[in-house]
Amino acid sequence: MTEEIVVIPGDGIGQEVVPAAVDVLDAVADFEFVKAEAGDHVLESTGEALPEETYDLAAGADATLFGAAGESAADVILPLREAVGSFANIRPARAYPGVDALRPETDLVFVRENTEGVYSGIESEIADGVTTLTRVITEDASRRIAEYGFEYAEANGYDDVTLAHKANVMRVTDGQFLDAARAVGDDRGVDYDDALMDALAMHLLLRPEEYGVVICPNLAGDMLSDLAAGLVGGLGLLPSANVGDDNALFEPVHGSAPDIAGEGIANPAATILSAAMLLEHLGYGEEATSVRTAVESVLESGPRTPDLGGSASTEDVTAAIVDEL
Repeated sequence: MTEEIVVIPGDGIGQEVVPAAVDVLDAVADFEFVKAEAGDHVLESTGEALPEETYDLAAGADATLFGAAGESAADVILPLREAVGSFANIRPARAYPGVDALRPETDLVFVRENTEGVYSGIESEIADGVTTLTRVITEDASRRIAEYGFEYAEANGYDDVTLAHKANVMRVTDGQFLDAARAVGDDRGVDYDDALMDALAMHLLLRPEEYGVVICPNLAGDMLSDLAAGLVGGLGLLPSANVGDDNALFEPVHGSAPDIAGEGIANPAATILSAAMLLEHLGYGEEATSVRTAVESVLESGPRTPDLGGSASTEDVTAAIVDEL
């Protein structure tokens, strides 16, 4: 049976890079693509950034490919992650041949808890000028993300696993996260390290080759993976997957980039690499490898978009990748 992929371009350069990724998927597999809408432009016309129809399509699909949302991002991506039952956000950060990377030895994967932490959305104003944010950390979610992270490291050949935390200050919440994650590692009988997330940020800049898979609470994973983008050449190279038990959502990390939207020069690599993660998730391992190989070849030899020092358009780069395939 043909798998159904919901395609949500969203705002800004999402309208340019998502069609590029669909062209690549079309070149390697036979999917049924269903387009759906979300984002600022939908909010303006309908009053809601994520229509119920789009939520339901994502919930019922085999996978979803999402571009980006602008000012309405929190009202789009958080419910979409909920729609696919995502508990893990996977963000690889690799340096590629031919790309001017600050740290060309970088090969990291951030496994980020995706359901709680400060992104639980529990905020309130308790008095005039006084606001609060409730940080939720549960043992079950902490163990679940740790299990996924250790399994990911083993399945993908990473020997180094690091647990990122701030348990010296957030003793109860991050203390629970750290205790639960350590217990998973101990139960599995594997080696791992843990590191304070602020110190880890410094060490990732200085010695990225010492790290492989980093298992993180929600906010830490968001921030550390963006930092890692600076090591490998920019956000235009970072894909991501939001994984649930039976469904998943795939998106580039870079956001809507309104400063270059509509110019046709957005780097499609992150979205196409996200599509490779989608292929792998659906069991198309050989096709996923071929897409990654094609992207790496084009990154190395060109053409390249302006963010990587070139002058090619989004369409030029996409066509070159499809030609490689």
